[in-house]
Amino acid sequence: MLSPRNRMRHSAEFGLVMRKGRRAGRQALGAVYLAPPPDDTAREEPPRVGFVVSKAVGGAVVRKRVQRRLRHLMRERIGHLPGGSLLVVRAKPMAASLGYDVLAAQLDSALNAVTRPREKRVHDRR
Repeated sequence: MLSPRNRMRHSAEFGLVMRKGRRAGRQALGAVYLAPPPDDTAREEPPRVGFVVSKAVGGAVVRKRVQRRLRHLMRERIGHLPGGSLLVVRAKPMAASLGYDVLAAQLDSALNAVTRPREKRVHDRR
């Protein structure tokens, strides 16, 4: 189980991440990541994760099962996020029908996409 201190609970935090975070989408889920500014004192805080599992995913039992799986998967990966960072994981309807290993692979792929440093694009002007 993911520790309560590692969970996002306030809508203001979700809104901030959704407005300013980096996004990566996969077939079964999407991830939005907001790293703390380099000079921010929030780095002393633990990283926090929030989950969005809408009714499009399924009924209450299905949604809760998907959320529990995602929470368990993030518990294993939370140590790789820097302190003070915020992450929102959004389940898509396909998440309900996928196995644990496939869901884990898609989560890893999305996390790698949003947390790796941005590459500077060089425009070739001729």
